[in-house]
Amino acid sequence: MQAQKDFQGVAVYESKTSLGDMGANLRSAGKEMTPDMQKMIEERVKKMLEKTYVLNFDKTASIYKEEEKLDAPTTQGDGRMGRMMSSFTGGGGTTYKNVKEKTYTVDKDFMGKQFLVKDSLAVLNWKMESETRQIGGYTCYKATAVKPVGLSDLRNLRRRNDDGKDGAKKGEVKKEDDKKTNFLKDLEVPKEVTVTAWYTPEIPVNQGPENYWGLPGLILEVNDGRTTILCSKVIMNAKEKVEIKAPKNGKVVSQKEYDETVVKKMEEMRSMRGMGNDGPRRQ
Repeated sequence: MQAQKDFQGVAVYESKTSLGDMGANLRSAGKEMTPDMQKMIEERVKKMLEKTYVLNFDKTASIYKEEEKLDAPTTQGDGRMGRMMSSFTGGGGTTYKNVKEKTYTVDKDFMGKQFLVKDSLAVLNWKMESETRQIGGYTCYKATAVKPVGLSDLRNLRRRNDDGKDGAKKGEVKKEDDKKTNFLKDLEVPKEVTVTAWYTPEIPVNQGPENYWGLPGLILEVNDGRTTILCSKVIMNAKEKVEIKAPKNGKVVSQKEYDETVVKKMEEMRSMRGMGNDGPRRQ
């Protein structure tokens, strides 16, 4: 019983999200900019989408939080852009998961307002694969699942008609829409993405980064479309224990209520910029 009580681990993850169609629309939105300026903005956004997270876990619960870094000072504009990118790409403060109770709590700062999202953990229908690989000295097994994409997580934004519907070729926008192209109008959020995870039974907890869980071992790598999260270090049963508890600050909302708030704010932003009502939508 004492061994179970003392069981605790720390996993460090590196998260990278590719720009994909977001990059193309940044270039389109910046037609008035010089190529050097467009490249500089893309590099800044790309850097903001590369983050380091720390997962502290025990047998039943975990906290997942971005690692605080003492980077070089940024300009005020960079700070605003970083906060906005974090708001629109699923960023949050501390994500708490309780796999025993199948619940999660995450505090989010969205457009200057604090929210505390509380909801039930999504249960993914994991398909166990026979393929194995080594990650950091651990033998990992592959598992895949199809996951619905929340409307507030815009990391998988893509061009509309990218599946070839309505006579448009893959990767193209219909000509009649060319003149109206902007950062939001020609993008959509897919209904679902295929998730590939690698877990190790050598660490017997059904935990993982972000809201991933439910496998017979710690998830060391996960890819869910444009984002890859890879574990770079694991420390088991360190002398210093971390208190694993849920965050408490912010307006309590469900995930659905938070998603609706994000969508509403995006519609307001489009209205202010004269973009009309054709913003990101479902596939």
